[in-house]
Amino acid sequence: MSSKKPIYTMLSTGGVYHKNKSDTPTGTYHIQPERGDNFYNHKLNEGAKYYVSWKDHEVYLFHSVPTKSDGSIDKKEAKKLGKSQGSHGCIRLSIPDSKWLATTVPVGTKVVIKNN
Repeated sequence: MSSKKPIYTMLSTGGVYHKNKSDTPTGTYHIQPERGDNFYNHKLNEGAKYYVSWKDHEVYLFHSVPTKSDGSIDKKEAKKLGKSQGSHGCIRLSIPDSKWLATTVPVGTKVVIKNN
């Protein structure tokens, strides 16, 4: 958003719900300095392309749909994009959208996560 005007919209998928509460924290945050082209989390057995931190310095991220250990897209999880919950708290985006965010949005940009 720029003032009240949207400058870019995208499909996303947030955290899985447990007892009517999402794993994605709600509130107002700001883009943090941590970002990169890809990562892999051995504990969760998944990774992603193009990430940007928005809470707790690399704990909560905007990133692409999940990737497998070989870097390929997890097609089952990718099909959830914009349709259902799926993450452990991060915000999943398409690969082009996650790349746009990682290369365009500056540190300090306000992020508002709402539970509608």
